[in-house]
Amino acid sequence: MSNTLESRNLTMLMDFYELSMANGYFTNGLQNKIAHFDMFFRKVPDNGGFAIMAGLRQLVDYLKNLKFTQKDLELFRRKGFNEDFIEYLRDFKFSCDVWAIPEGTPIFPGEPIITVKGPIIEAQLIETMILLTINHQSLIATKANRLKRASGDRMVMEFGSRRAQGFDAAIYGARAAYIGGCDATACTIDERDFGIPAVGTMAHSWIQLFGDELEAFCAYARQYPHDCTLLVDTYNVIKSGIPNAIEAFKREVLPRGFRPKGIRLDSGDITYLSKKARKMLDDAGFPDCKIVASNSLDENIIRDMLVQGAQIDSFGVGERLITASSNPVFGGVYKIVAVEDENGVPVPRIKISENVQKITTPCAKKVYRLFDKESGKAISDVITLIDEEIDDSKPYELFDPNFTWKRKVVENYVAKPLLIQIFDKGKPCYDCPDIKDIKKYCNEQVDTLWDEVKRFENPHTYYVDLSQKLWEEKKKLLDDFAETMK
Repeated sequence: MSNTLESRNLTMLMDFYELSMANGYFTNGLQNKIAHFDMFFRKVPDNGGFAIMAGLRQLVDYLKNLKFTQKDLELFRRKGFNEDFIEYLRDFKFSCDVWAIPEGTPIFPGEPIITVKGPIIEAQLIETMILLTINHQSLIATKANRLKRASGDRMVMEFGSRRAQGFDAAIYGARAAYIGGCDATACTIDERDFGIPAVGTMAHSWIQLFGDELEAFCAYARQYPHDCTLLVDTYNVIKSGIPNAIEAFKREVLPRGFRPKGIRLDSGDITYLSKKARKMLDDAGFPDCKIVASNSLDENIIRDMLVQGAQIDSFGVGERLITASSNPVFGGVYKIVAVEDENGVPVPRIKISENVQKITTPCAKKVYRLFDKESGKAISDVITLIDEEIDDSKPYELFDPNFTWKRKVVENYVAKPLLIQIFDKGKPCYDCPDIKDIKKYCNEQVDTLWDEVKRFENPHTYYVDLSQKLWEEKKKLLDDFAETMK
């Protein structure tokens, strides 16, 4: 599998303030200060019950190839940066430890999905790329998972390349969509680079070029008798498209020993047309001919169509998937949570805000997911201090960190750490799985969530709790701040 980032140095893809701060850290002698950062997000897109982690492979590739060029250094000189800082960047080598939740894992607001520990300059300079990579692909993977769940066991294909915001969004959006649940993509480069099945048949221009619809269908069927899906809505689906498709199947597909694969509906009242099309195909002796639907679909339209009895076997979803148009921002943020003292002990840092949602959870941390042993379902996630262990041979008390009187003791459970180390002192220590394995893992992990969490409307809240010790650390910092404000 080739890697589309191999020939690209994206080290400079960062917000300028990161460099301004790095220059300031250096001139203040802080370049070796060890800091801990968390990436987390605050809200699930579309008011859903969970999101899907994606983009880790590209983050690993980026971190493996960090280096500044002579052209970069010349820019820094023009910007007036400290000359010793520029020389520091000339010999820049990434040396941070990085942990991440694996791709395909359901993730929830407030919990660290990426954590970084290392020299402050290094940890600060990678902020933008961490956020844009994980935010974008997690957004699209989450949308794709909603689409797949709405379609049931029907095939969902990603058709959005031409509507994506740029070529990288098309390429990596298709990758994320596959992780989240899509079965194939129209983006051909993704089959070459990632092994994702690329699919596609014809556009309306094929039919219009020939002038005669039946002639166009027959020409296509002769070329692809083994894989013949015809687009039937160029002129009139019921009076022209389907009758001509049936005739082309009989003339060109059956005599060559094949069966027609399908027809595609791309406009009109697709629910109504699919019912009519199904009857016409069945009556013509083609009950095995599939009906594909496209045309500005999303999970809500798909669900409504199926409730109304649409006879659709697969869906091609374009712009509303590749742009996540109903909620196009995945609000991941990257915040400092601890700074190590001269003895290497992490000293917690907290951001306080009048907006309660923006108050950060301090300290170097771990994340556990608790699973019920009998059902295999996820009970809750728990964020702990970095040196805490959850012993799942013993009962564990969960409590709501916002409403601390709400408590629950769980027994007969398994505690699974979610964050895995991907870089050790700047060296990659994680083998990224094959994308088909990531997709399979994603499906398995979504199955561990209760149906109530997977509802589209008013999903049940899946709790992300703090350990008692972590909550006490956070409360102490808040209390100390409140005392200074008196």
